[in-house]
Amino acid sequence: MGLQIAEIISKKQIEFSDLKGKTIVVDAFNSIYQFLTTIRQPDGTPLKDSKDNITSHVSGLFYRNMKLILEGVKLIYVFDGEAPELKGKTHEKRKQAKDLAKEKYEKAISEEDVEAMGKYARSNIYLDEQKIKESKELLEAMGIAVVQAPGEGEAQASFMVKDTKDFYAVSSQDYDCLMFKTPKLIQNLGMSRRRKTFSGYIEVFPQLIELEKVLKELEINQEQLICLGILCGTDYNPGGVRGLGPKKSLKLVKEKKTKEEIFKSIEDSEKYEIDFDWEEIYNEIENPNVDENVEIIFPKIDKDKIKEILLGYEFSESRIDNQLDKLDDLKKAKEQKTLF
Repeated sequence: MGLQIAEIISKKQIEFSDLKGKTIVVDAFNSIYQFLTTIRQPDGTPLKDSKDNITSHVSGLFYRNMKLILEGVKLIYVFDGEAPELKGKTHEKRKQAKDLAKEKYEKAISEEDVEAMGKYARSNIYLDEQKIKESKELLEAMGIAVVQAPGEGEAQASFMVKDTKDFYAVSSQDYDCLMFKTPKLIQNLGMSRRRKTFSGYIEVFPQLIELEKVLKELEINQEQLICLGILCGTDYNPGGVRGLGPKKSLKLVKEKKTKEEIFKSIEDSEKYEIDFDWEEIYNEIENPNVDENVEIIFPKIDKDKIKEILLGYEFSESRIDNQLDKLDDLKKAKEQKTLF
C-alpha cells in the first residue's frame, strides 16, 4: 500500500549477522519491484540480455538472496494473489502515473537528458506474469520457499509471522505490514549493501521496526494505528484525507480514541472532506483474505536449475559458479560442525 508514516516511526539499525538462523518472510512483489527500480544503468535502462529481456529482477533475486543465504538466513517469498476490489482506484492512479512517466521518459531521450531518463524510467515499471513465473522458478531452485497468497502478499506474510513463532519478521519497504499486525518488520533487507551518494559510498544496514514498540511510542493501540493509516492514505483510499499528514493524523487518533469517534469528527468537520467508505477499508485491513493453513516447503537447492535459468539470460558462468561454490563451502562447514 505504501503507507506514508515514515516520519513518525522509529527504527533500529541491525547487522545482517543478527539475522543468522532466523526465517524471514518476504513481501515478494515489493522486493521484486525494488530490484526492477534500483538495478539499472545511470540513464534508467534496466539490465537486459542480448535478446532485450529484462534481467534486473533475476539479478537481484540471485545475488542479494545468495548473500542472505550465506549469512544463514532462511527465506520465504510470498506472492500477491487477487487484489481486493477496493484497490481499483489505486491501480488506475498508478497506470496514469506510469503513462505520464513514459511520456516524460521519451521526451528526456529526445533531449538526451540522462538524469531525467534515469528518473522517469524508474517510474515506468511493470511486473508481468512472465517475470513472476521466472522469479518463482529461480527462488525455488535456490532452496527458498514460495507461497502464493489468495489476496495481498503483505497481509499473508504478516499473518504468517504473527501466527508462527518460527518466523522472525516480514521483509518489506512498506509500513502496511504494521497495520496487518506483523510483530516485526525489516526494511533494507534486499537493498544493495553499499549506496552511492554525492559524498561517496555509504553502507546500508537492515532496519528493524517492532509493532509493540511503535504502539507504545506513539501511545496508540492497533485500532488507532489502522485509523492513522486510513487518514494518511492506503491503496484503498489513495491520498487519504486531504490536509491530514502523519503528525496531524496521529494527534487526531490520540484525541478521539475509537474508530467511530475518529471518523465522526472528520465527517462533522468543515475543514476536512472524506470521499471514501472508511468502514469498508477498515474491515478489509482488519480481516484480509489470507490462507490460515498455508503449507511451507523449503525445496532442495538445485544448482543445475539455477545455472540453466541464469545462463539462459547470459549471466557470467564464472560468477554463478563462484556463488555456488560458496554454498558448497557453507554446507561443508555445517557438516563439520555437526560431526564435531
